[in-house]
Amino acid sequence: MYPSNIREKIKNRELLLSSSVFSREFHVAAAIYQTEPDWVWIDQEHSPWGTESIGPLCIMARQHGVAGVIRVPWNNPGDIKKAYDVGAVGVMVPQVDNSGEVLEAIQYSKYPPIGERGIAPWFAAPMGIDAGDVIKHANDETFLILQMESVEAYEKLDEILALNHFEVLLVGPADLSASLGVPGQPSHPKVERIMRDVSERIKGTGKSLATTFATPEEAKRWIAEGYRMMNVGSLLTIGSIAMKRIYEELRDEFS
Repeated sequence: MYPSNIREKIKNRELLLSSSVFSREFHVAAAIYQTEPDWVWIDQEHSPWGTESIGPLCIMARQHGVAGVIRVPWNNPGDIKKAYDVGAVGVMVPQVDNSGEVLEAIQYSKYPPIGERGIAPWFAAPMGIDAGDVIKHANDETFLILQMESVEAYEKLDEILALNHFEVLLVGPADLSASLGVPGQPSHPKVERIMRDVSERIKGTGKSLATTFATPEEAKRWIAEGYRMMNVGSLLTIGSIAMKRIYEELRDEFS
């Protein structure tokens, strides 16, 4: 779908749900999109995927009315502009620790006069839309997610939130737990204390708050705490758990 309407939904603090895209295969992506997420998390930070192989997934997402979000490997202009160029509605930048790094991400993500992103909307042609329209509306149609994943970023939260031109702050509980000295414990009281504090301090800033958890139960708990953009694991993980439960129930009943 072009243009995407997710920016308006973010502004209105609507609940926006996501699943992780765990494969570059088109039929797998189609199955994920058919579950009707609001957005999907397409990862390049930890996955060995090049932009050329995930660009079509972003176009497919748009065609299904889903906002594709690419998490780029790092805060650099090459990865960020290519992610938008291949059709991502949102770009997620990991490990943003201070206001200087926020300003860099904004510079790389927005067209002039806000930023300095080079102009080449590659996805326009395969979607059959006018490149001029994409260029004209890009700064209003796309969005930028910055990840808060460290004690340093938390200590500088107020100066980060005071900056304009990014739309979403995503608290990464896994890396935050490592920064707090309790690696692999995203539900540790130290992590949860910060997550609740961020939820309070972001109010009134005009920005949406996001996070990611593996299970529906954890997702429900943090949505109730004010996290309006939620990535809920992946179809593979949740589907595997559900199928295992079905097998157990059938064996118990009929063996």
